[in-house]
Amino acid sequence: MLLLSIESSCDETSTAVLEDGYKIKSNIVASQVEIHKRFGGVVPELASRQHLESIIPITEGAIKEAGINLENIEAVAVTKGPGLMGSLLVGLSVAKAIAFVRGIPFIGVNHLEGHLLSILLEKPEIKFPYISLVVSGGHTNLYFVKEIGNYKLLGKSVDDAAGEAFDKVAKMLGLGYPGGPVIDELSMEGDPEAIPFPRAYMQEKPFHFSFSGLKTAVLSYLKKNGLYDEETKRAKIKKISKKHLSDLAASFEKAVVDVLVDKAIEAADKRECSSIAIAGGVACNRGLRLELKKRADEKGLTVYYPSNKLCLDNAAMVGIAGYFRILKGERDKFDLDATARLEL
Repeated sequence: MLLLSIESSCDETSTAVLEDGYKIKSNIVASQVEIHKRFGGVVPELASRQHLESIIPITEGAIKEAGINLENIEAVAVTKGPGLMGSLLVGLSVAKAIAFVRGIPFIGVNHLEGHLLSILLEKPEIKFPYISLVVSGGHTNLYFVKEIGNYKLLGKSVDDAAGEAFDKVAKMLGLGYPGGPVIDELSMEGDPEAIPFPRAYMQEKPFHFSFSGLKTAVLSYLKKNGLYDEETKRAKIKKISKKHLSDLAASFEKAVVDVLVDKAIEAADKRECSSIAIAGGVACNRGLRLELKKRADEKGLTVYYPSNKLCLDNAAMVGIAGYFRILKGERDKFDLDATARLEL
């Protein structure tokens, strides 16, 4: 089966062509980072406008790169949520139009299911059940993946997602957007034990996450040390040496990573899983990958993570999730609507 899939939930426009679910014939992603960088975060209205400009060229490009014609497409999958409403509607509209004109199966996919199954595109050998940690700017969720289509949410962020915390702290430090990559880069040269930032562990909800307090701790540290400008709401970056900034970044990152790793390892232990998969933009973080691998090795667990391109939002992950649903005989009608706050 040749399946066309579309992802437009936030600020990446992506179209992919998959063959029989697993083989990626093409997977083109158009990023909007440069557009949103000057605003320090994603501006929904600008995101949807850019999707409108990009979606047709990207889709035509994915079909051409796959070496096929539109007439060869046998099914269409598209993200239906969660995400930004305007952005979702762009992808959904194009997917519906293609499926309607071609008279082929059409399926809406939960963006989070795409992340959960993205590992199968490169590591189909992963054994079920496994623990999946989905970490991005919008989500920090921990799942028990019993089998394809059978997922249990063990915990989620009760406030800021991990990626959101990275972006907000980077903005506070005047490091630009997106914050995750620049903090990760700086942390490589810093001492992660230099500043004792807090870790949030909620005893009553052991697998839930909270990073808002950590963000506040960074702000308090800057204020306490006279490194914060109340007028600009930014750190006095000229007063912070490169070494001090690296230590601050490393200490912050370590506080985030420790909580993510501790909870993923504990979940694997409680659910008697031998494998942990991580996905989402923050799964590209080198500190997270190294610490999770180290801790997993100590416990005799195997860690799986997709390549960076498949960690970030992309249409191939939507395609594999849609493929399995279509195989089961699932179809959606053309009145399917986007859902901004869609649960999995």
